[in-house]
Amino acid sequence: MSLLRGILITLQYGVLLLVSAIGGLINLVRLVFPAGKKSVSGEIVLITGAGSGLGRGMALSFARLGATIVAWDINKEANEATVQMIRQEGGKAFGFVCDCSKREDIYRAAQEVKDSVGHVTILVNNAGIVSGRKFLDCPDDLIQKTMDINTNAHFWTTKAFLPHMLEQNHGHLVSIASSAGLFGVAGLADYCASKFGALGFAEAIRAEIRVQGKSGVHVTCVCPVFINTGMFTGVQLKNTVMLDPDDVVREIVAAVQRNQFMLVIPRSVAVFANLKGLMPQWQLDSSQDASGVHHSMDSWVGRHGNKKQQ
Repeated sequence: MSLLRGILITLQYGVLLLVSAIGGLINLVRLVFPAGKKSVSGEIVLITGAGSGLGRGMALSFARLGATIVAWDINKEANEATVQMIRQEGGKAFGFVCDCSKREDIYRAAQEVKDSVGHVTILVNNAGIVSGRKFLDCPDDLIQKTMDINTNAHFWTTKAFLPHMLEQNHGHLVSIASSAGLFGVAGLADYCASKFGALGFAEAIRAEIRVQGKSGVHVTCVCPVFINTGMFTGVQLKNTVMLDPDDVVREIVAAVQRNQFMLVIPRSVAVFANLKGLMPQWQLDSSQDASGVHHSMDSWVGRHGNKKQQ
């Protein structure tokens, strides 16, 4: 049995190296001959959770490329700060307070945007929360809120803005999911479920758009590992550093401009995710145990520095 396991491990790592080599070659070709980038100048870009972190970074980046920004956040002061930063740079931005955990509030704010700004052409579902508790320690209402913001909000914003995109055959949906939507992680049961849902929705809605022949409407799904925005303060993972928010923003904007569907950061996670179905469970468990991922949330404190406040 040990000999058989050794052979299986050798074969699987051989496949991993081959896939990595092919991916590296493709990336090298793309580096030498990069795909053309579409212009976002004049587009109306709505970003949920625009008051901080990735949301603010994306708002500033799209504005610098000539887009009109519609910033949504439940935090009025933080959201207005993002709007003012854009305006101070000479960009166009409008702020709306919206609680993305409530369907009715999303539809209300969506109508206000249509009436006062116009039809959204790039929708970025970025707002998200993390409870940071093991499943049995997490209150029911917090689990529900995690699903409402991280997954269900994508349904309602898309229902509000996709019809006009389809009518015009022009638009882009962006889902900020997570690598936690590719792997289940201890201490993140509700968060993983919500991000698996966001990824599944992005894949399904892309398929619906494609079979309708709407080639001008695109979908991008972003699955990064932990990002240093404050949401995952205290997280510890062996041999892994948190991603820099500015680097992630640059990759997201570039992926949108290239109409790229799947963006996994770093790319090595994508390779591992693709091999997950080929690996026996004991090997997958061993790999994850070696990375320490299932204990990464043990020291988490979150943006407020206290689990109970999150």
